[in-house]
Amino acid sequence: MLDREGYRPNVGIILCNARNQVFWGKRVKEHAWQFPQGGIKRGESPEVAMYRELQEEVGLAPEHVKILGRTKDWLRYEVPEQWIRREWRGNYKGQKQIWYLLRLTGGDHHVQLRASTHPEFDAWRWSPYWVPLETVVEFKRNVYNQALAELEPFLNADRLRHPAIGRRGRRAPAGKPGGAHSGGAVVQQQMEAQIDVTTEAGVAE
Repeated sequence: MLDREGYRPNVGIILCNARNQVFWGKRVKEHAWQFPQGGIKRGESPEVAMYRELQEEVGLAPEHVKILGRTKDWLRYEVPEQWIRREWRGNYKGQKQIWYLLRLTGGDHHVQLRASTHPEFDAWRWSPYWVPLETVVEFKRNVYNQALAELEPFLNADRLRHPAIGRRGRRAPAGKPGGAHSGGAVVQQQMEAQIDVTTEAGVAE
């Protein structure tokens, strides 16, 4: 479903934990990391699409999160022609997205990357809110920065309402996010151009 300008309606999700770290997912069989996102189906509201994508990509139900805020307007990025399917060329321009900031109210164990038959991620980790974007595909980086900047005040407002948030447990040192997970198994691994993190033993498919 495209709008008149050739943009596909889409939702993006920034999921944070009690320490204000954000969910960072590794795309299946790629060395690229990103936030969960997905298209809005015909007849869906952005919020309904967000909850559906959250369940499909991360395995979380509405009762596992609370909405802290969303972007006011659409944020757009164009997709380079070489990334566009041949049958879409000439019509498809890119994505327009509504971004949501969510607080995880459940536990890490509720995250299930294989909740759907076509997983988007094969590993995940908690990263600082201003996560380095070098591992994000280049044409998405500007929108990521826009979404993080627009939604950060909601994060700070939630911290003021609940002072314990952001102080639970030991905050990971700058540049040293929490370990990456998949399917519940965790092993140590050195990421390229990154400091030590952990990832799964045995990636599916």
